[in-house]
Amino acid sequence: MTVPLWLWFATIGGLLVLIAIDLVIVDRKPHEVTTGEAARWVTFYVSCAVLFGIGVWVFGGHDPGVEFFTGYITEYSLSVDNLFIFMVIMASFKVPAIHQHRVLLIGILIALVMRGGFIAVGAALINQFVWIFFLFGAILVWTAVSMVRSAGSHEEYNENAVTRWVRKVFPVTDDYVGHHSIVKKDGKRYITPMFVVIVAIGSADLLFAVDSIPAIFGITQDAFLVFTANAFALMGLRQLYFLLGGLVNKLVYLSYGLAIILAFIGAKLVLHALHEYHVTPAWLEINNWMSLGVIVAVLTITTIASLMKAKRDPEAAASGGMDLKASAPEQREEQEQDDNSEQEAGSRTEK
Repeated sequence: MTVPLWLWFATIGGLLVLIAIDLVIVDRKPHEVTTGEAARWVTFYVSCAVLFGIGVWVFGGHDPGVEFFTGYITEYSLSVDNLFIFMVIMASFKVPAIHQHRVLLIGILIALVMRGGFIAVGAALINQFVWIFFLFGAILVWTAVSMVRSAGSHEEYNENAVTRWVRKVFPVTDDYVGHHSIVKKDGKRYITPMFVVIVAIGSADLLFAVDSIPAIFGITQDAFLVFTANAFALMGLRQLYFLLGGLVNKLVYLSYGLAIILAFIGAKLVLHALHEYHVTPAWLEINNWMSLGVIVAVLTITTIASLMKAKRDPEAAASGGMDLKASAPEQREEQEQDDNSEQEAGSRTEK
C-alpha cells in the first residue's frame, strides 16, 4: 500500500490529538481511575482503531484492511500478557493509585517513540534482506517456547540496566513529590521515583517489542500498518490496565494461546522466506484470512478455557498475581499510618 507523506503526518497528528485529549480530560486532576471510566475509554480507543481500520479497508483496499485488523488484534493480545509486568512494576515502586495513569501514559509514549525507531529499522532490513524473515521467525518460535516453559510463573520485578543507570547517574528523592518527575531541593535538582518508574515502564515495554514487532511483520510488511497497529494497541493499553486489573490473573491459559500465535506467525515468516528463495510452492504460503482466523480462534478458545478454569479453581487464578484494585486501599492505609505517626511525634515534641 502506497502511503503519501501527508497521510503519515495526518495520522501522527491525530494520535497526538488523542493523547492531548487524554491528558486534558483524564489526567488534568490526578485521581484513581474507576472500572467504569476505564471501560468507557477502552471502548473509545477500540472504536477509534476500528474506524481507522475501516478507513484503511475502504481507501487502501481489501488486503491492507485485513492486515491492519490482524496486526491490531495480535498486538493488543500480546499487550494483555504484558499487563502483569506493569502491575508488578507499579507494586514494586509503590506508585500511588492516583498517579498510575500518568505513569502509564508517559511510559507508553516513550515506548511508542522507541518502537517507531524499531519499525523503521525493521522495514528497511526487510526491504533489503530476505533472510531477515528467518531471523524474525526464529525469534518468535524461541519466544513461544520460552512462554510455554515459564507459563504460570511470574517472577518478582528486577530493575533492568536502563533503570539502574538512571538511578546511578541522577540523584533520586526518597519519596514521591506529587506527580512531579523532577524537583529542586537546596538548590540542587533531583529526580523522583515517579521519573524512575516511568523509565521502568517505557524500557520494559521496549523489551516486549522484541517479540511483538517481528510478530506484526509476519502479518504485514507495510511500515504504515505496522506503526498504526502498534500505536492503537499501545494507546488503549493504559485503560485496559485499569479495566482488567486483577482479572488478568484469571486468563491462566493466555501464555499458551500467545505461544501458539507466535509459533504460527514464526512458521508463516519462515514459509514466506522459503517462498522468496523459490524453495516452496506458492500454495504453501499462509494468507491473511487464514492468519486472522487462526489468531481469533486461538484467543477465543484460550479466553473461554481460562475463564472456565478460573471458575472451577479460583485459587489457581488468585495465585497467578495481584489485584490491582487492592493496592489503592493498602496505599491509603500506609499513608494514614504515616500521618498518624507524624502527628504523634508532633504531640510529643509539644509536650
